[in-house]
Amino acid sequence: MNSGSVTTNILTKIGICAILSIVIFQTFFMLQRFYHNLAPLLEKNRALILFGPRRVGKTTLLQNFLKTTPLKYKLDSGDNIATQQVLGSQDFPKIQEYISGYQLIAIDEAQNIPNIGMGLKIIIDQGSDTFLIATGSSSFDLSQQVGEPLTGRKKTITLYPVAQKELISQWNKHELREKLEDFLIFGSYPEVITAPDRAKKIEILTELVESYVLKDILALERVKSPKFLLDLLKLLAFQVGSEVSHSELATQLKIDVKTVDRYIDLLEKSFIIRRVGGLSRNLRKEITKKSKYYFLDTGIRNAVIAQFNGLENRNDVGQLFENFVVMEREKKCHYDAIVRSVYFWRTYDGQEIDMVEERGGGLFGYEVKWSETKKIQAPADWKKHYPQAQYQVINRENYLDFIA
Repeated sequence: MNSGSVTTNILTKIGICAILSIVIFQTFFMLQRFYHNLAPLLEKNRALILFGPRRVGKTTLLQNFLKTTPLKYKLDSGDNIATQQVLGSQDFPKIQEYISGYQLIAIDEAQNIPNIGMGLKIIIDQGSDTFLIATGSSSFDLSQQVGEPLTGRKKTITLYPVAQKELISQWNKHELREKLEDFLIFGSYPEVITAPDRAKKIEILTELVESYVLKDILALERVKSPKFLLDLLKLLAFQVGSEVSHSELATQLKIDVKTVDRYIDLLEKSFIIRRVGGLSRNLRKEITKKSKYYFLDTGIRNAVIAQFNGLENRNDVGQLFENFVVMEREKKCHYDAIVRSVYFWRTYDGQEIDMVEERGGGLFGYEVKWSETKKIQAPADWKKHYPQAQYQVINRENYLDFIA
């Protein structure tokens, strides 16, 4: 065998090993979601509604669960026109015939079925023993359809991009800290985390923004201009962690404030951004009229502004880290069922705290700092007006204790 053949064989084996390692990692990774087993969440006479952004793994989660369930099930899609006609019909006999003989009905992309809430309500109210699962990527659509009809008849969970809390089961804290830069730049969508290289991550994120992230919003007739929506997202991306004035946004975009209000509401309800309001206990110096906005995923934020430079070549690392901590904390609190209200706190003379949680009757202030600093004291007015409140700095050393 000549040296060329040997080299070719070695390279082939290396390539195969690399591909196998990626496949093995992806398979292992998919088993690590917090809601890997939906069985404990199923209840008779209550529909299980699974919300979340597009491409976070809702369909995969549902399919993996169905592979293991002993229940006789029917898996259908809201994209199926025949299914839309049955479950959207409000025709009792037709719906009963559709579910007959099954112990579990699972509807993926259920937001595409008109009046899906009434269809599910009919199944429940007829005294059926059939379990129900419905997934939807468009919260403002599906929640409106199922909200009122299924009052008291549903359990709702949200699937986010992969949480640090989920990853801690496969990587230890040291390894997660080593990967922090990747999470800040590329976020934590499942296919982004498992992508083999930087170029593929950027390709996936760009496709997500162009083809999926705004799909639900742009499908609405009242959103006439994708350009204004993208321009608004870019402005919000540059103001992460800062108070935002809707009137200033309207001036910059040259549209009216009501349109800005509506677009921001849609962006929030479609799992792209999160609003945080200001805390006020009637202290005149506290700012409350403005809000802060964070992106559900830092990778999506960076894709919106086409900025994937390394941290050493950026001037927004503090913003990225704050966004990351705030959203990872939201994931942890959702999965751990921690009931809380979230605010920021700031006075007109510049005293501020990045994030305040109100839970269990107490206030907890958190300042998020990327840069190494000496011990930071709580603001004077915070200590004066909220003497019982706690205060903590979240930094690169302790952030995982806070979010995982």
